[in-house]
Amino acid sequence: MPSSPSILIVGTGALACWFAGRFAAAGSAVTMLGTWPEGMAALREKGVTLVDSRGKAQSYPVRVVADPQDCPNLELALVLVKAWQTERAARQLRVCLPPQGQVLSLQNGLGNLQLLAEFITGERVHQGITTVGGTLVAPGRVRSGGEGTISLANIPQLVSFARLFEQAGFAVEKTNNIEALIWGKLAVNAAINPLTAILGVPNGALLIQPESRKLMAGAAAEVAAVAAALRIWLPFEDVGAAVAAVAQRTAGNHSSMLQDMQRGAPTEIEAINGAVVRVGRQAGVPTPVNETLSMLVKALVATKNQK
Repeated sequence: MPSSPSILIVGTGALACWFAGRFAAAGSAVTMLGTWPEGMAALREKGVTLVDSRGKAQSYPVRVVADPQDCPNLELALVLVKAWQTERAARQLRVCLPPQGQVLSLQNGLGNLQLLAEFITGERVHQGITTVGGTLVAPGRVRSGGEGTISLANIPQLVSFARLFEQAGFAVEKTNNIEALIWGKLAVNAAINPLTAILGVPNGALLIQPESRKLMAGAAAEVAAVAAALRIWLPFEDVGAAVAAVAQRTAGNHSSMLQDMQRGAPTEIEAINGAVVRVGRQAGVPTPVNETLSMLVKALVATKNQK
């Protein structure tokens, strides 16, 4: 019998694999629902393989399914797909989630919570924040990007999720202001992800040149301004300094957007910088840096697709 609750993870990418492996290592029964053939084949054959910072690898068995009707009757579902896959994940969960089931999204960007809630009613969908990182080095094989925190709203519906994370060795923070943390993470992602994708560099390289530092700070400041217009206050006083600190702390990491760019996958630019631009327009706040970064990423993706 597993010592932790069973869980369904929607997704088979880097973070999905990292959480699945950690949960399985702690004794949880893990089911992964995915669509990526290579990833699912590797997971079925070898399980999830976690590679630590010293290069040591360990594999853990998980159950892998492609059809939501094949999912067991699990009451906890963790959504870790890219933002552009959220609607598909929502439709799948509507099929397999039991009436009392709870859904937690740890995705990047804005809009995922609202889209999931369109398909899963009854206030059963929740948004969390994580600073945990990971790099997918091969299908089903993920390298640690360093330890981080998982922030959850301090509500009864998330107690089982918190216990699951804690038993797997994650640091969990409970908050009464999850909205501030969501926008704080958005500021970090909007500043770091597109620049690393455009320049093709790890996070820390953005700190070397004054031009990239200025662009990072400008993008983050615009996010803070849009949030303030909505009366949401970020969890740090100096957003530029906070972003630089994250880039320093994760200096060797390749952002998720850079990883997407490198393997020719769609990026989350619309849910991150694009969302800042859209909400900024609605709030009457100009966001020229985010708009420029968004257009550059789209142009770069289009150029790569033409080759």
